[in-house]
Amino acid sequence: MSLDKPYHSTENYWLYLGNCIDLMKAIPDDKFDMIFADPPYFLSNGTFTCQNGVAVSVNKGSWDLGGSTLENYKFHLAWLSECYRVLKLGGTIWVSGTYHSIFQCAMAISEVGYKILNDIVWFKPNASPNLSCRFFTASHETLIWARKGHKAKHKFNYELMKNGEWGSDFIKKPNTQMRSVWVINPPKKEEKEHGKHPTQKPLELLKRIILSCTNEDDLILDPFTGSSTTGVAAKMLKRKFVGIDITQEYLDLSIKRLL
Repeated sequence: MSLDKPYHSTENYWLYLGNCIDLMKAIPDDKFDMIFADPPYFLSNGTFTCQNGVAVSVNKGSWDLGGSTLENYKFHLAWLSECYRVLKLGGTIWVSGTYHSIFQCAMAISEVGYKILNDIVWFKPNASPNLSCRFFTASHETLIWARKGHKAKHKFNYELMKNGEWGSDFIKKPNTQMRSVWVINPPKKEEKEHGKHPTQKPLELLKRIILSCTNEDDLILDPFTGSSTTGVAAKMLKRKFVGIDITQEYLDLSIKRLL
C-alpha cells in the first residue's frame, strides 16, 4: 500500500484511507515527533448505553468488533509495534482507552519496548449514568503516555503545563504543577457541527496533549483518526499532521473540520 496518494492533503496535513497497520508499513523509520492513538475498544457487542437520558446501542461499526482476548491483544501489539518504528527516538505516544482495552494496550506498550512515563485520568464531570444501577458510573478514560527509548530525552513543556490557562479544570490551580487527573468535558456542540463520531474526543483534551510534549512544526500521527480532533488541534497549534482511518465517512467528516 502506497502513501503517494493521500485521500486528502494540504501543505501541512495528510489524510489516508485504509488499515493503519498496512499503511504504516510504508512510512520510513523515525518519522514522527508524537503519536496520539484512540484504538477500538471492541465494545460493539449488542449492549446499550445512555445518551441524553435515552438508551442507545453501543454498536459503532465493523471496525469496533473484536475477537478473542488473545486476538485483540495481538491487534494492539501489531499497531503499537508499527507506531514504535515510525516514532522518533525520544518521541512520545499517547494511547486512550477505557478498562475494556487500556490494560491490554499497557501490556503491549511494555512488550514493544516503550518507556511508560505517566498514566493520565481524564475525568468527565457530566458522564452518562449507569442504566443497570448495578455498577459504578463510568466517568473517566485513561491515557497512557510513553516514550521511545528508555534512556532518551523526551519533550515536556513543563512551564506551560504549570502556568497555562486550562479552562474549566477545577483540579488545576494557578502556578501549580499539572497533575495526572484532568477535568475536561466531552466535546462541545460546535465541535460536532459537521457530523458526529461515536468516540470523538474533546478539542480541549487534544490541545493539552499536543501542547505538553511538542513544539511548532512538529509532525504528529493519529493512526485511528476518526473525525480528526487530533488534526484540528494540530492545525490550531501550528503542528503538522498525518491521520489514518479505515472508514471513508469519517475522513470526509475530517476534511470538513480541517477546512
